[in-house]
Amino acid sequence: MLYRTLRDRTMAEAARGPGGARVDLLRVSERVEPGSRVLDVGCGDGELLKLLEAREVDGRGIELSREGVNECVAKGLAVIQGDADTDLAHYPDDSFDYVILSQTLQATRQPRIVLEHMLRIGRHAIVSFPNFGHWRIRLQLLFNGSMPRTANLPETWHDTPNIHFCTIKDFDELCRNIGARMERAVALDPWGTPLKLDAPWWFWNLFGEQGVFLLSRQR
Repeated sequence: MLYRTLRDRTMAEAARGPGGARVDLLRVSERVEPGSRVLDVGCGDGELLKLLEAREVDGRGIELSREGVNECVAKGLAVIQGDADTDLAHYPDDSFDYVILSQTLQATRQPRIVLEHMLRIGRHAIVSFPNFGHWRIRLQLLFNGSMPRTANLPETWHDTPNIHFCTIKDFDELCRNIGARMERAVALDPWGTPLKLDAPWWFWNLFGEQGVFLLSRQR
């Protein structure tokens, strides 16, 4: 148990890039063109929006928790309180160049509808999420017989905001079902290093701890 705790803590620390930023957020920010209009859905404390300031984007955020909104506003960010499951429907078509959902998809009640709204109101959608198909999660289920806990999924099953776990394979199938075009995709290992781009999907699904996807509507 002590080894597992120390290992997960080490991985969580390793998955931080320059300046202590989350590696998945760095990957997301790299996919945003400078000067773009961006909506960060479930923006948390505004870490991604602050990263995007360096790219001179017109960044807006929507966050469910009042604490997160207050923290963002204190940083000078344009963030309002809202729920991705209900409030994205109020945004008009093509309001933004990019709509981003980072480590939040699995916490929504209707992931498919949320993703469809993202592709409606933005020319591009960027989604990152923890991969529930990672080999470590599979082994925990196999040998422990209980819901897995990792650095990316640290909460117990009864104390987590996540309600729709998915794998990289599941997300790929969802994108196909709604007609989303996958422009770029990357799977990251526990240390935030991208897996080989030419690796087959099953390899990403087994060894990727999280995925980052750049999507657009089919033209």
